[in-house]
Amino acid sequence: MSKYKCSETEQQINNVLKHQSEQLKDIDFQTDKVDSAISESIELLQGLGYDLPSPKDCITPTKRKMLTIQSWETLCKEAEAHVGSECDLESIFTEEELASNDLALKQIREEFNEVHKLDKYDISISAVAGILGAVVDILLVGIPQRGNAGLEAGPLSDYVRAYFDKIFPEDEMQKLANSKVSKVPYDAQDNRNTTIRVEGLSACYHRLLQLGHDPVLGFVFGVSDILSGRMTTIDKNGKIVSQIMENYAERTETDIFAAIAKQIIHFKSDITTSMGLPAPLMSLFNLLQLGSIGEYEQTIAEIVQGMYYEGYDFIHFCAMSIPTMIIEVVIRLGYAFKRIKEGHSIKESIPFSLNREKHPKLETMLFIGHSSATAINAGKVAFTKNPLDINYPQWLAFAKYSYSQLKWGIIEKPALRDAYVHNKINEELVQILEEIDAGFEEFSKDYLIVME
Repeated sequence: MSKYKCSETEQQINNVLKHQSEQLKDIDFQTDKVDSAISESIELLQGLGYDLPSPKDCITPTKRKMLTIQSWETLCKEAEAHVGSECDLESIFTEEELASNDLALKQIREEFNEVHKLDKYDISISAVAGILGAVVDILLVGIPQRGNAGLEAGPLSDYVRAYFDKIFPEDEMQKLANSKVSKVPYDAQDNRNTTIRVEGLSACYHRLLQLGHDPVLGFVFGVSDILSGRMTTIDKNGKIVSQIMENYAERTETDIFAAIAKQIIHFKSDITTSMGLPAPLMSLFNLLQLGSIGEYEQTIAEIVQGMYYEGYDFIHFCAMSIPTMIIEVVIRLGYAFKRIKEGHSIKESIPFSLNREKHPKLETMLFIGHSSATAINAGKVAFTKNPLDINYPQWLAFAKYSYSQLKWGIIEKPALRDAYVHNKINEELVQILEEIDAGFEEFSKDYLIVME
């Protein structure tokens, strides 16, 4: 508030108030004339013998006192004459009032922080969930190994693999793989049918190199390849190649929905093979031609290729996802039960949404739980020096919640805290304005306000 100037809107308001004041004066003059006429009529009727009620039994309007106030423009000019036009808002407050305002703002911010602050029970729930997930990963998931009976790992991983074998029987999948409906143009197992050589393309590694076989990227690159009759790959040296597959031209589709259906059917036929589908986004690691890791000084791409060869595939990825899901379930259930115990309704306590205004502590608790499990998994890998011990889904969850937590701390929390403070101030301001309106209404019963 640097200068006291009247806007055009304020001038219009002043004009309206002046016009209303003149009308009110005219109304009072007319009221006097009406009162005089009524008195004369009463005297005439009484003279004619009519029995009229006593004046004390009649309700007569009381005449309001007139109060004249200065216009806003006049007040602005007087203020400029006394204190000038260059003033800070703080100058209208005393030092004690400014200190009181700072204290009030500090208390409101502390209220906001208290809403989002984890107590010892929240931390305990998160830590226990993270440790539980890590224990399940270590004892029940294990690492894949190729044995005489095929791929083997921990009891939980073996159960998941057996479940996939049950719902996708080998005989039926073999028939499906040989049928025309599942054939796709990007499924070359070696370089005999390619025009551009793809390094590393073989029966063992072709699904890792072809983006169409990726469980996530396949719905983009695989469907595109089916429509265009191409094969898109990242070879073992990190080179991206996209080429027309002339020998597989009959495997293409012209309708996008037919292409999506063929992509899903092809996934189904490959999922339980000895060298099955890679883990989601695993094909992109072929681009990481860097590092000198371990005894053989391998790059990251070479390590991932070796992991896939040992059985680190989509089914093992599903088994590794179970400890990560356990962490999610335990933390969300613990959060919900605690909220209900604190007096919140069941609807308010359902922990599906990560909206921090509805569930202020939930995402932070999930971050702590997944951080604990990831730290334990990192320690396990460092101890065993075996990359097959890496829990890929757990690291993905950790990356997701780390990003959201960082974004919350740097961007979202300050903005939400400022909004919380402004809402609190606005609530108090509305209450004050309502009290002023109520007082003015009572005041206007006895006084008629007229602007100069």
